[in-house]
Amino acid sequence: MKLRGHTRESLLAYTVAQCVAVVPDGREAMFRALADAHLDEALERLHRCINACAPWRPDEFNVLQSSQHTTFLYYLANTIWTRSGDTEAPTRLFLMNKALNGIDLFYEIAMPEVFYIGHSVGIVLAKATYGNHLVLYQNATVGRHKDQIPVIGERVVLYPGSAVAAGSVIEDDAVVSQGVRVINRHVPAGMMAFAGEAGALILRPRPDDLLQEYFRL
Repeated sequence: MKLRGHTRESLLAYTVAQCVAVVPDGREAMFRALADAHLDEALERLHRCINACAPWRPDEFNVLQSSQHTTFLYYLANTIWTRSGDTEAPTRLFLMNKALNGIDLFYEIAMPEVFYIGHSVGIVLAKATYGNHLVLYQNATVGRHKDQIPVIGERVVLYPGSAVAAGSVIEDDAVVSQGVRVINRHVPAGMMAFAGEAGALILRPRPDDLLQEYFRL
């Protein structure tokens, strides 16, 4: 994959410099060593995601494209934690993503292989079940309540300001429209959820071609 404006080494140095700016605790040598050890695998994961997302140029990572940068920081954090068990470097990457891109995406969360972020600001994602080809927009929230954990299926779209919480189930090919709150409710496969009266949901069929805007399926 082409690194636009960077070599592997300059991308590593850039990421370390961002870490130092956000968490200036003098531990950049530790962070650099772990980031260097797991950078290639993180970039491989990012490459698969970029090539699956229709708005993005295949085989090219632009660190100045904020949604790609958001995804990169998550993949690097999650890869370090998964492969090494270290939590200090992933925590720094989590904080960097919060500070630089406005997203709350913890490194322990199991995101799907392919997901697309339209705008990252205000997104908050809890530990939940996330299906592949997920679309997220600004201020989307996924939250759990005690042992009630949302389940989000394949090819789901969460539009700006939407919320999915507690024991909600969003089935495959479903959409939660802008500003809609799905709390302990069920959105059937292939349906779009709109806000009704008193927290009820209005369900309508999802357009068949909706995902062509987001993914190379």
